[in-house]
Amino acid sequence: MKLLFGLISLFLSASLWAAAPKPPFYQLSARQLAVVVNRNDPLSAEIARYYAEKHGLKPEQIFQISLPTDRSWISEGELAQAKAELDKALPAHIQALALAWTKPYRVNCLSITYAFTLGYKEGICQSTGKPTPASPYFNHASTQPFSDLGLRPSMMLAANNLAEAKKLIDRGSEAWGSFPRGTAYYLTTSDKTRSARAPLFPPTQAVERPAIKIENLHGDVISHKKDVLIYQTGLTKVDKLETLQFLPGALADHLTSFGGMLTDSSQMSSLKWLEAGATASYGTVSEPYSYPQKFPHPQVLLYHYLAGATAVEAYWKSVEWPAQGVFIGDPLAAPFRSLSPRKQ
Repeated sequence: MKLLFGLISLFLSASLWAAAPKPPFYQLSARQLAVVVNRNDPLSAEIARYYAEKHGLKPEQIFQISLPTDRSWISEGELAQAKAELDKALPAHIQALALAWTKPYRVNCLSITYAFTLGYKEGICQSTGKPTPASPYFNHASTQPFSDLGLRPSMMLAANNLAEAKKLIDRGSEAWGSFPRGTAYYLTTSDKTRSARAPLFPPTQAVERPAIKIENLHGDVISHKKDVLIYQTGLTKVDKLETLQFLPGALADHLTSFGGMLTDSSQMSSLKWLEAGATASYGTVSEPYSYPQKFPHPQVLLYHYLAGATAVEAYWKSVEWPAQGVFIGDPLAAPFRSLSPRKQ
């Protein structure tokens, strides 16, 4: 397998695909996903049951581990014990993970999705403002990450209650193969530090296949839009979310220091995107400084998502240094997957 080069300048042409390499043939399906339950968290089990029902997972695709529920973090020792139990139980055909809880969301200063995917890395927490290890999965052509790379990208089915979790899962299920005619919105804001990835935003254009629009805007907010497919920006708090209509499968995130602190952030939690109607999001759980590599690359994310990747694949492939970032949402959302059924 190989990296897909040339995506940095992908959208500098008039057409989305003009400068792009041939996209991968995406095939990750529900039967290749495991849902991980925290046996100490009753809500976790309820979320997993509903997820399995909506996406057609079998009972043997649900796995239990033990984690504390009284804090937002776990130690590397607690991770090692839980991960060893999970790794021993997972069959080889499982390619990705859905972690069915909201707290804990980090392992010391690292995100829990990173730790379950790539393991705990010593030394990062001594200086979180430095570059962190590059992900072998970044912008990679693999469509079977565990078979090819020995890693299972993970995403948290994060929600504050069962009602919010069900809405999220319903959107993820509805998104599959829907080919929405939406708009990807990219905002360069007045916050120069948090607009660090603005040079990576694609220019305004209409894309023919699949049929979407891209709007590259300057301003701190968009409002009263009913076609939001992608929303990427950079602020500590994003206003007017209640005026927006996110399409099923929509991805949205904001570059800020503590968006990934899901339950106790001093800034806007990434959970607010899901509560507003997005289907997946991303945020950092400890101070990342404004390295764009620690946040989703706008062009890489859009390229893989439009090619048919699931949310967990597209989001994970878009972050070069993901150690401090937590991925949340429905991992199986795939609005541009052309093949059906999802159990293929």
